[in-house]
Amino acid sequence: MIAGIGNAEFDAEGRYVEARFDTSKRKLSIISCYFPSGSSGEERQLAKFRFLALMAPHLKALAAERELILVGDINIAHKEIDLKNWRGNQKNSGFLPEERAWMTRLLDEIGLVDVFRTLNAKPEQYTWWSNRGQAWARTSAGGSTTTSPRRASRSTRRPSTSTSRHASPTTRRW
Repeated sequence: MIAGIGNAEFDAEGRYVEARFDTSKRKLSIISCYFPSGSSGEERQLAKFRFLALMAPHLKALAAERELILVGDINIAHKEIDLKNWRGNQKNSGFLPEERAWMTRLLDEIGLVDVFRTLNAKPEQYTWWSNRGQAWARTSAGGSTTTSPRRASRSTRRPSTSTSRHASPTTRRW
């Protein structure tokens, strides 16, 4: 079990836990990560950008040597389909162009897959709702909501082309 990414600022907040499951044929990491939210102000948004700057190379290096599954609260709505009021949130933390571009690079360069969107590409399907204003009740009843762009993303690394045809369903791209 690994707690933290080796950065005092973020390790003190308990944002990263990694469990490693290694055999002679396979190295697998399951990571639970709570990415910072920048919605409380500029100072926290800058902290979020510092965290993203640390996480990308960390995950890239990890993915080069082992399969990985990343779960947690990424605090980024990647695409317009991922939140109800995307037009009204374009200048809000969690849906900023820089954050969305970071997520695209993470998915493309490291080979992660947004499992929820891969399995469910339907609009108005979400994995997070604000507790404010009973957003879940209003959205699930067909009403509209203006939730902030926070979404619990679940990603898994695509297996390389050399992966056995007997690859685990948790790492196979659906």
